[in-house]
Amino acid sequence: MKKKGKWKVIGYCFLGIIIVAVAAIGFEYHQLQPQNHFKTIPVVATGKAVTPGKPEQPEEQKQTQQQTNANAPGFNILIMGSDERPGETIGHSDTMMLVHVDLGKNLINAVSIPRDTRVHLDGYGYTKLTSVQYILQANKGPKQGIEQAVQAISELTGVPINYYVETNFEGLQSMVDAMGGITMNVPADEKINNQVINAGAHSFDGKMVLALARERHSLANGDYGRQQLQLEALKGIAKKALSPSNIPKLPSLINSVSKYMIGTNMSTSDMLSLGLTVKNFDPNKQLNYLQLQGVGESLYDDILKAKNDQIVIDPQQMKSIIAQYF
Repeated sequence: MKKKGKWKVIGYCFLGIIIVAVAAIGFEYHQLQPQNHFKTIPVVATGKAVTPGKPEQPEEQKQTQQQTNANAPGFNILIMGSDERPGETIGHSDTMMLVHVDLGKNLINAVSIPRDTRVHLDGYGYTKLTSVQYILQANKGPKQGIEQAVQAISELTGVPINYYVETNFEGLQSMVDAMGGITMNVPADEKINNQVINAGAHSFDGKMVLALARERHSLANGDYGRQQLQLEALKGIAKKALSPSNIPKLPSLINSVSKYMIGTNMSTSDMLSLGLTVKNFDPNKQLNYLQLQGVGESLYDDILKAKNDQIVIDPQQMKSIIAQYF
């Protein structure tokens, strides 16, 4: 009887541990549901121009300001790609895509911003958007350079930015390889590294996805064509990562690629909850994609002290896009 009583106690303890573990997992899953997780979101850039010479806000006041979007139906993410090479700590913002996540409708609105967009940088003058991060990283450090690039894009578009994620070439390639490759649609026939790739859907590894995402000089419409290829790469990654069979693998996938993120204010739980927002991702139904249009001109660059090719964004088109989708 004593032995039976002993094993009964052990059995109850074991059962109790299982119940607690299941409850903890259930609680975590409940908390990760987008409507619960994103009740409070940060604001890293307000969409308003910073007044030159204005003193820095106290840290407590900053934290209060960062909670002003609490309980919002959605939020904005800036996705950036840097041309920073391994071993380097500075790079140009080579890819910039502003994304609005609509939690209520499970929709994503995305707009690509040309890297050569003409902007004004306080203390430096007019230059290309792609140069903002590089010059500020060189002068103020890697993290502050990224954050200032986020601020510049927020001021340009007038859109408050809640989250930002930046990776480099190595990060994109590793992300694709971590998933065992992706299926990517190529909008038109392309010639990459002396290899002709016909229009249509293809299975690619990370090296080929990276080559396509970087190509622009051989494209008929230059950077706008490259934006389309980058979009197709992101769609392929999202469809693969957010497919039903891969949802359980999201934590390990995020951990494997996080080391290649050179700048972000998103936590692992933020990324997991975002994945649950658009699980079973269907870009034909859940994605609205646009491009900011502009006119290419040869203009004086105050940082380079010479003229170069820049894109002057159409302010009315940008205002219309922002009003409708952001």
